[in-house]
Amino acid sequence: FASESLVFRLLPGLSWPLVPVLAAFDPLTSSLFGFVRLAAPNATSDAKVAASATEEPTMFASCAQLSPRLRVRWTLREAANAIDVGLEAAVGSEYYIAFGWADPARSAANVSMIGADVAVAGFTEEGLPFADDYFVTKYSECLLRGDGGAEGVCPDKFYDRRNGSAAGDASVNNTRLVYGHRRDGVSFVRFSRPLASPDKRYDVAVNSTRDMTVIWAIGLLRQPDLLRPYYLPLNHGAPSGTAYGFLTLNVSAATNGCPGPLDADDKEDQGRITAERQTPLVVTTGPALHYPNPPNPEKVLYINKKEAPLLKVERGVPVTFSVEAGHDVPLYITSDPVGGNATARNASEVIYAGDPTAEGVPATPTELVWLPDRNTPDLVYYQSLYDPKMGWKIQVVDGGLSDMYNNSVLLDDQQVTFFWTLSGDSINIAARGEKKSGYIAIGFGGAMVNSYAYVGWVDGNGTGHVNSYWIDGKDGMSVHETHENLTYKRCRSENGVIIFEFTRPLTPSCSGRVECKNIIDPSTPLKVIWAMGSQWSSGRLSVKNMHSVTSNRPVRILLLSGLAEAVEDLRPVLAVHGFMMFVAWGLLLPGGIVAARYLKHVKGDLWFQAHTYLQYSGLSVMFMGVLFAVAELRGFSFKSTHAKIGAIAFTFTCMQPVNAYLRPHRAENEEILSRNRIIWEYLHTYTGRTALVAAVTALFTGLQHLGHRLSEEEMAP
Repeated sequence: FASESLVFRLLPGLSWPLVPVLAAFDPLTSSLFGFVRLAAPNATSDAKVAASATEEPTMFASCAQLSPRLRVRWTLREAANAIDVGLEAAVGSEYYIAFGWADPARSAANVSMIGADVAVAGFTEEGLPFADDYFVTKYSECLLRGDGGAEGVCPDKFYDRRNGSAAGDASVNNTRLVYGHRRDGVSFVRFSRPLASPDKRYDVAVNSTRDMTVIWAIGLLRQPDLLRPYYLPLNHGAPSGTAYGFLTLNVSAATNGCPGPLDADDKEDQGRITAERQTPLVVTTGPALHYPNPPNPEKVLYINKKEAPLLKVERGVPVTFSVEAGHDVPLYITSDPVGGNATARNASEVIYAGDPTAEGVPATPTELVWLPDRNTPDLVYYQSLYDPKMGWKIQVVDGGLSDMYNNSVLLDDQQVTFFWTLSGDSINIAARGEKKSGYIAIGFGGAMVNSYAYVGWVDGNGTGHVNSYWIDGKDGMSVHETHENLTYKRCRSENGVIIFEFTRPLTPSCSGRVECKNIIDPSTPLKVIWAMGSQWSSGRLSVKNMHSVTSNRPVRILLLSGLAEAVEDLRPVLAVHGFMMFVAWGLLLPGGIVAARYLKHVKGDLWFQAHTYLQYSGLSVMFMGVLFAVAELRGFSFKSTHAKIGAIAFTFTCMQPVNAYLRPHRAENEEILSRNRIIWEYLHTYTGRTALVAAVTALFTGLQHLGHRLSEEEMAP
């Protein structure tokens, strides 16, 4: 709330003399953000002076602007032989800030960083501030020589250790950290140093009454390691005035050259973390140092070593937490801003992820994977399951539709994309236009007439709407708004392209209304059509709401498998299948049966040859017709009545050649038939007749199926 104004209005019946304390309290998070004690009108002057003398660690007597992103503040305390210095820089947490006094023996024309006494300040990887005493002997990074000496930009405590200066000796390290914080991408560190130091070798005495040259620098910082047990300022390597510089300063001359707050371009480096796919977020605990958010008195959750940051996640992108906060700090994602198991406080709470098992330590971390979906609210919280106010907010933003939905297909003409995700007994649906329009409509059915439609549009105020309709005609009066149970409705326009989303149950829980029959069966193909237009509105529709472009044919979508195919016009293979079956069962096979039944009186074996040739020809044509049907259906399918009866006819027909091959021979006198011959003749005759009856039935059901297909195509828009 830097440079923000808070306006307090008293409740009726109160006046300011009756208000001893003014506090900012957030009831949602049960957090006290701060308070001010108000002096009564009859308070003594001593009390007023004492109250005004209370200073914060960020308050200083003077300030100077060193560069557009660096300031130095100071307060002179001559009686205590000290000066307090505050460094304020709009830099990342991985940068150092150096400030100090140049060698006074050098003239103004020959000023240099060599021989300068500087304090190097910054923040550790854990976010803790530091400020150490350094001395510059060379334009290089600090190097420790084999003889025990050091050169470059090194801490005072590492110089001349052969002469007895021990690491951490207070007579050498004369810079004392007072306070530090990071806010909105700005680092602030306050430290104190003596004016006249007991260390005459590596500290410069500050004369408070005359002008002296100060130096400053900012640059990247390397954290301590086993080889270099000190903070290593790396070369700044930038032009003078941007990353380093010199200034003539008289610390006794009060000045205020810092108007307004220092602003950083990147305000998210400290207080916000954006979750990325397949990159775990490490969750630990630590002390509540800066209270950046509603504070916990003792400890808070750290994510990637940042204290209770604001977490930003994307719908449809899994978020992986590596929980290492301790066995007593299970992580969970909740709707409650306080956390600590709100259910135990009799508060309504929705838990999105996590339970008592989501705990671990660095040696054995526990992985918690959370998938925010399109039904996740825009704001949730990460918290400890047992202790309140250890975590903070999670901003949930929309990702790409392909991330938020499991399946998608391009509808006819590739101008509208249809997205869906099956979730228990409901379905999440989205539609996105591939070109600019005023509204998008998708319908369930073979044509707009007699279909259930969903329309998404944005009104003149920029508000998105999603409505459902039943259409039983081709004019505006035939579009009837329904009252389906649509939830999580959203509609927006991106550069003129309409995108809308909604969730609905698979089976409506109602009866008696037309929309109650709008049942979605995931195991049955769903026919989807679309339309676009320039204008839509609630209420009475007119010719202005008519579509300007529509799909030419529906797309049949298999919701369970995610597959789709366009509903084609009457295919040539379907016509060939019907023609071949008519030739086989309307001409050839019946002709063979007639030859065997009525031509036996003809001399010779003419009847037998006619019967054999006609039956085998009919069988061959029938088999080719079956192959065309399989090609049309892309496999065997016996869902329709026509297919089932046709399979029976095909089976009995294929039995006839086998039956003929096993035919017992007649007796030589041709008068007495053997028992096997009699059984065979009955079996051969009645099997053929059964096949003929089934085939004729299949022909009629095929004609009926063809009629349904033709009627659907005539109704297509």
